[in-house]
Amino acid sequence: MSQPAVRIGAVLNTLLIAPSRQCLRPMAAGRNFHTRRPTAPYLSKSQAQAHQPLVIQRRFKYKTVEEAKSRYRSGPFSWKAGLLFVGTGGGLLYYFEREKERMQRKRIADSTKGVGRPKVGGPFELIDQNGNTVTDNDLKGRYSLVYFGFSHCPDICPEELDKMARMFDLVEAERPGQLAPVFVTCDPARDDPKTLKEYLSEFHPKFIGLTGTYDQIKAMCKTYRVYFSTPSQVAPGQDYLVDHSIYFYLMDPEGDFVEALGREHSPDQAAKAILGHMKDWTGKIAER
Repeated sequence: MSQPAVRIGAVLNTLLIAPSRQCLRPMAAGRNFHTRRPTAPYLSKSQAQAHQPLVIQRRFKYKTVEEAKSRYRSGPFSWKAGLLFVGTGGGLLYYFEREKERMQRKRIADSTKGVGRPKVGGPFELIDQNGNTVTDNDLKGRYSLVYFGFSHCPDICPEELDKMARMFDLVEAERPGQLAPVFVTCDPARDDPKTLKEYLSEFHPKFIGLTGTYDQIKAMCKTYRVYFSTPSQVAPGQDYLVDHSIYFYLMDPEGDFVEALGREHSPDQAAKAILGHMKDWTGKIAER
C-alpha cells in the first residue's frame, strides 16, 4: 500500500473513533455526578461563617445534680424576677392611684370655675375678734377654710369647730402657716368681737372670727352661697337659733372656691383633701 493511502486510512479511523470516545466521557463523568460537599475542615473562613446556624443554643453547666434539679424546678423564673415583677406592679399601682386622686381633685376644683356656674366667694369687708378690719384680700396668698355659724349654737357648731381645729392641726403639721381657719358668724346681733374672741378661744388660738353688721354678713353669705335664717320678731333678751348651712369652704390663694367639705368628711379625710389641693397648687403660697 502506498503512503498516501495509509494517511487517508488513519484520518478515517480518527473520525470514526472520536464520537464514541466523546459519548463515553459523560458516562464516565456520571459516576461522580453526585459529589460530596466539602466538610467543615475544608471550608474557607467566609464559607464557614455563612454556614453558621441562626440560633446558638446556650448550654448551662451545673456543678452538682442538686443545682441542675433546682433550676429545672424553678423554670425560667427566679425569685429576683418575682421581686422585680411585684415591685414594678406595686409602683405602677401606687402611681395610678395617686394620679387618679389628683385628677379627681382637679375635676372638683375645675367644676366650680366652669362657665355659667355661680361663683362661690367674693369681696367682703368685716371685722375680726380683735376689732381689726378684714377683707377678702387679707385672706389671699394662702388657703383659707371658712365656716359659717354662731356662738349660741348648742351642738352642731361646737362639734364642727372641734373638727375644724383637728383639720387645721393636721394641715399645719405638714404645711405650717399656709391655711387660715376662718369662722364667720351668722348672728351678728349677738356675736360682737368680744363674744367671738371668748368663744373661739375654747377651740383654737389661731381661729379668725369675723363679724359685722347684718347687711355685711348677709352680703357675704350670699357671695358664698350660704343659707341662713334668723327668726323674725324676737323679743329683746329672748334666746333663738339660727338655721344655716353646714359646710367648710376651702378657698385657694387667689380667693377662688376649691371644694366644700361636709359632715361626711372625717377630720383626717378633710385634711388629706386640703393637703392634696395644696400639693396640686403650682403657684406660691405665703406662710404667715
